[in-house]
Amino acid sequence: MNAYIEDYALLSDLETAALVGRDGSVDWLCLPRFDSPACLAALLGTEENGFWQVAPASGGPCTRRAYRRDTLVLDSVWETGTGTVRVTDFMPPRAQLPCLVRVVEGLSGTVAMRSELRLRFHQGRVVPWARDIGDCIIAVAGPDAVWLGADGPVRRDGTEDTTIRDFTVPAGRRLALTLVWAPSHRPTPPAPLAVPAETALKETSDFWQRWSAQCRYEGPWRDAVVRSLITLKALTYAPTGGIVSAPTTSLPGCLGGERNWDYRFCWLRDSALTLSCLLRSGYREEATAWLDWLMRAVAGDPADLQTVYGVKGQRLLQETEAPWLEGYEGSRPVRFGNSAVNGFQLDVYGEVMDALCLSLRAGIPMPAHAWDLVEALMGFLQRHWREPDEGLWQIRGPRRQFVHSKVMAWVAADRAVRMGELLGRNGSSDLWRAMRDEVHRQVCQEGWDPAQGAFVQSYGAPELDAAALLIPRLGFLPAGDERVQGTVRALRRLGHKGFFRRYEQGGAIGVDGLEGRESTFVSCSLWYAHALAATGHPRQAREAFERVLAVRNDVGLLAEQWDPDTGRQLGNAPKAFSHIALVETAFALSPAARRPHGPVTRARG
Repeated sequence: MNAYIEDYALLSDLETAALVGRDGSVDWLCLPRFDSPACLAALLGTEENGFWQVAPASGGPCTRRAYRRDTLVLDSVWETGTGTVRVTDFMPPRAQLPCLVRVVEGLSGTVAMRSELRLRFHQGRVVPWARDIGDCIIAVAGPDAVWLGADGPVRRDGTEDTTIRDFTVPAGRRLALTLVWAPSHRPTPPAPLAVPAETALKETSDFWQRWSAQCRYEGPWRDAVVRSLITLKALTYAPTGGIVSAPTTSLPGCLGGERNWDYRFCWLRDSALTLSCLLRSGYREEATAWLDWLMRAVAGDPADLQTVYGVKGQRLLQETEAPWLEGYEGSRPVRFGNSAVNGFQLDVYGEVMDALCLSLRAGIPMPAHAWDLVEALMGFLQRHWREPDEGLWQIRGPRRQFVHSKVMAWVAADRAVRMGELLGRNGSSDLWRAMRDEVHRQVCQEGWDPAQGAFVQSYGAPELDAAALLIPRLGFLPAGDERVQGTVRALRRLGHKGFFRRYEQGGAIGVDGLEGRESTFVSCSLWYAHALAATGHPRQAREAFERVLAVRNDVGLLAEQWDPDTGRQLGNAPKAFSHIALVETAFALSPAARRPHGPVTRARG
């Protein structure tokens, strides 16, 4: 049986990530990048699909675990009948090759330990050829090789496809195990195996503590904010600055259902909120890198703007299925790649323009071709903003006139006008102002349902959508507007035991045509807290925010969804969008922590 999603902690070297459970088993690892094929994939199948467990031979979950303060170094402690042992897991920030280090230390008594490694390349399917080379073990399949080294000699004690090492750890003794990926054509042990574990541990801890010290949030939830920012940094692909939505694929939004997507890619949907989050918190370098990635990714014909890109900005993310994987708790199909690249979403144009405007207002130097991009995007949007699309949530069904998409078209025009004013480029401003006014009038007429006193999900339909909570934050209408107040009240219909779904759902088949009902969305629950604060309900906002904080796992991580009925996290994890929303809401609820950082907007209509 799969471990609960909330049982996993995150490790990262800023180019890929591993998930390690409370039982000391690494059940998910893609090498060498976030979007590479998995070589440990038990998370989406069984032990036969690959895992690496380092734990007491007696088995069982750890007694307690925690990240070292302000780092991504994880300590897991087991208290057994014969003694106490600690396993410290970390991935040194990438210098050359990806590396996972596991340091076992006896704290008291003597503990019998076992390291069991079962590698399965190509998404948990291919059994590698393993052999001994010197004091190391190498496992090879096609272009990939994984090396296992230790403080002393390592030998294959298990079967041909599993490496087992049994050892005892008395108090005061340490043993380090190191896993390194390298191209299979390299004949000699890779350099990271020669680095002493204590040196790698100190350098890794120092890196994260220096980075965390830059955070300028000083409100009441600093620990939660710093942990979320570390998580966002951990999901960053350092060579390009792109931020993956999550390090996992196919963790289900509905257990046993088909709502299983690959989130190991970079969504433009997250761009403006990511930039805002990083700039608020003092991370200008990361914000600049994210902007650089954005500019490279969206270069080209604005008609070809995608909703999602690869970590290097690549466009082709073909969606395939892996029938050899059973799926998390039987949730099939298991998908790799994402067909969302083929969708049409108007909101991404607004998100790109908002990100550019936000960067300009923050003083980040703009690339020379940025204004050409602005004009190209706006030229396309002026011709196509009236068309239906798939919407913010990429609903797989007939295209509609989504209200949020139109609001984001308004955002695009609004930010274009403001950038023109800042840069002294007003040649097209009158056209953009006219478009802004027309979009605003249309949304207020077609997207407003007077019977419900709320903005709806799409024109002519009664369903509500949590995306309407963003209307005041985007500047489309002020928080004090009666229509905003009414929408926030009406959206209580999306609430379930204090948390919020992203939109109203039907029966067994959702509005997106897929089977199964989704649970509540963490980001939407945080948007609601943010909206409550903006509309003059600070006490209720704080309660809603702290309700979300309470469902983080024991090391402070959030998945995409929370099921209040079963008390379980669902969906891919940890989810960047959830942690972005946490940081933004913490700033909104902590007046002393607020700092000017983004475009000043004014309501129209």
